[in-house]
Amino acid sequence: MKKAIWIFLFSILSCTVLFAQDATSPVALNGALQVQNGFIVNKNGFPPQLRGISFSWSLWGGRKYYNPAVVDWLVSDFKVSIIRAAIGVEPDHGYLQEPALQTQLLENVADQAIKDGIYVLIDWHDHHSNLHLERSKEFFTEMAKRYSGVPNVIYEIWNEPTAISWDTVKNYAIQVITEIRKYDPDNLIVVGSPHWDQDVDVAAANPITGFKNIAYSFHFYASDPNHQEKLRAKADLAIKKGLPLIITEWGVGESDGNGKFDKKLVKTWFSWMEANKLSWSNWNITDKDETTALLMPGAPDNGGWTEDELSSAGIYIRDRLRELNR
Repeated sequence: MKKAIWIFLFSILSCTVLFAQDATSPVALNGALQVQNGFIVNKNGFPPQLRGISFSWSLWGGRKYYNPAVVDWLVSDFKVSIIRAAIGVEPDHGYLQEPALQTQLLENVADQAIKDGIYVLIDWHDHHSNLHLERSKEFFTEMAKRYSGVPNVIYEIWNEPTAISWDTVKNYAIQVITEIRKYDPDNLIVVGSPHWDQDVDVAAANPITGFKNIAYSFHFYASDPNHQEKLRAKADLAIKKGLPLIITEWGVGESDGNGKFDKKLVKTWFSWMEANKLSWSNWNITDKDETTALLMPGAPDNGGWTEDELSSAGIYIRDRLRELNR
């Protein structure tokens, strides 16, 4: 009996140490996020405007950066207040094939984000989530049991639905939200929208009801010629209708991750995000040779990057984060 009590007390102590946070950290200052009157707000009822970085797919070259040292570096050097763990689902070695490995990669970065007092988006990085509903429910049940009540954690339940109907996305979302809420009644849940998280105006016309603290993801690529005034207008309409938005992914280049890096267009998008006090995470931590990759090929896998090891996008985003997240 005494042994059982000691095991129980040790378990509580371990969780306390794991989730201990700096009193001046973003999470300590803002607390558990909520949705009120069409906006994501902090414990004081104000939009916190979190700014940070998305890890790349937890596959291929991006996988090697899924470690606590990288999270620490993003917090101490880039000054992020939020990160996004993009857990790959469909491709080889993704969650469908190797759930234990993918779960461990997620925990590597999520647990360190919690220790460092920043927010973390747990992103089910899948374009066809409606085809993997049971596996998604399995994953988010495990996540909700582990992180219930931990204010740092945000569940992003479907990355970029393709050109399908909002009814399909909504039906999937309701089923996954129901599973999460069995174990975690309060933490913020982020829902996608059709056309790669661009049709937020469609979602705003028929939003999910019956659950609290539900937000919607909005994605753009700032230099893409198809992601300009018309796309901002869709988000503006959604905001006007009271749909709470968070930009879980955006890049300085074009929608394929490559293409042009137009600083004038990026500045326009930045001004729009700031004016609307929208939280965001920038795509992405990888050393792939493409426009939106923040690292140069061969950059170390444990952080500590010099300016020479950052790409043009990496230098730009680091400068903006250090300027805005002071």
